[in-house]
Amino acid sequence: MSWLNNFVRPKLQALVRKTEVPDNLWEKCPSCGQMIFHRELEANLRVCPHCGHHMRIGVLRRMEMLFDDGRYQRLELPRTDPDPLKFRDQKRYSDRLREAQGRTNEQDALIVAHGTMGGAQTVVAAFNFAFMAGSMGSAVGGGLIAAARLAVAQQAPLIVIPASGGARMQEGILSLMQMPRSIIAIDEVKEAGLPYIVVLTDPTTGGVSASFAMLGDIALAEPGAVIGFAGARVIEGTVREKLPEGFQRAEYLRDHGMVDIVVSRPELRQTLIRIIRLLHNPQPPAVVEPPATTAAEAFNGRSRPSNGSE
Repeated sequence: MSWLNNFVRPKLQALVRKTEVPDNLWEKCPSCGQMIFHRELEANLRVCPHCGHHMRIGVLRRMEMLFDDGRYQRLELPRTDPDPLKFRDQKRYSDRLREAQGRTNEQDALIVAHGTMGGAQTVVAAFNFAFMAGSMGSAVGGGLIAAARLAVAQQAPLIVIPASGGARMQEGILSLMQMPRSIIAIDEVKEAGLPYIVVLTDPTTGGVSASFAMLGDIALAEPGAVIGFAGARVIEGTVREKLPEGFQRAEYLRDHGMVDIVVSRPELRQTLIRIIRLLHNPQPPAVVEPPATTAAEAFNGRSRPSNGSE
């Protein structure tokens, strides 16, 4: 009996037992509902191959897809008071920060990196939506200032990629102060004559969209990205009207002049490289040699002498 229980039965159970499949091998597209193999999805930069829906992508993966050979250097951002107001709602703000830091292995919601894109030195500041919905607090504001000053120091274009729910309300008025701070930082880049390019991703809302996100020399957006200040339901309740179809989507903003171009993620890198080459030429201007004879000299040579003789 023990032989049957210990040897035969386990063998039979192994034959009929269903093989467990890891949950993360397939991912369902939230737009068309198709199941996509995870390797195929990652190879396509998390863009659905069936309907073209752009799923959210990790901030480090985004950096790799933009820089030459996926190589870049990160800038250490200035430290700020992690909990200036000692805020607490259902849990302490400091506890929320520690949880987000442990989950993402990042200090806050902004990453600043520099490297080459198409051979041109470039500074990129990208938001990490996985860190408290990419909300903008004092650390993010300080990071944007550091990115702007790095761009000025390197005489390089600045690309900002927001993905944020807006200001971080756990920091109260200090989070709202980051809006003018970020605008001043962007002004430093523009005053230096350097290109400032914004790539609007899903979502770009709240105080982020009301400040630096809408000040780009060129504004790009990923297809289907939600871009706006207040939510659509809040707006409908305020104006008491039905909003048009596609309201606050990237394509709607492009058609109404708020976005310059909507570009798919696989084409984003090459599009940015072309824009940088058009807007920024670090080479000195060509020297124009003066003509051998100036116009004044030619005129004087043809003029009659003052005594009237030929």
